Amino acid sequence: MADDLSAVARFLYEAGTLKHTRRTGWWMAGVNDPESVAEHSWRTPLIASVIAKLEGADPARAAFLAVWHDTQETRTGDVNHLGKKYAPAGDPQAVTADQTAGMPDVLASAIRELVAEYEAQDSPEAVCARDADKLECMLQGIEYKAPGLREHAAVDRNSRAQIATETGRRPADELLGQGPLDWLRNALGEKA
Repeated sequence: MADDLSAVARFLYEAGTLKHTRRTGWWMAGVNDPESVAEHSWRTPLIASVIAKLEGADPARAAFLAVWHDTQETRTGDVNHLGKKYAPAGDPQAVTADQTAGMPDVLASAIRELVAEYEAQDSPEAVCARDADKLECMLQGIEYKAPGLREHAAVDRNSRAQIATETGRRPADELLGQGPLDWLRNALGEKA
């Protein structure tokens, strides 16, 4: 491994900007203070590991892929679906190549391979990670809807429709049938 880790240090600072990068699609849906990309990117790997375990795939690999799925947004921003109609987001693999330039080869190649696998969707773990991305978006929409914000039924349906695995669709249907505080009511022994 190279002794010079300055490119790694720069990337770690760069990754931190995702804590301040808001998900723009939620603004368009009427959410005044939407989650950050980092907040979305925390729950997505958790969901990916659950889906992968139930699918018989490698949960650690699925979670690892999900961790890296939006890291390119440090450079492209969070381009929502409408925005992509007019200005497509940068190629995730090209952005990742730029982000990892100068890093030790063992690290740079591993990150590039993860992003390429996620984008190609040619492994069960990559499919589980993408399903987790869609399921997390749907779950966030349900949570935004709960306190009386504008309805996000279209986001819920669109996210649900993009989930490929049966293991991803089943919890999606359960989430659509529950409220975000049902877990707390259940923990307290209350009936939903």
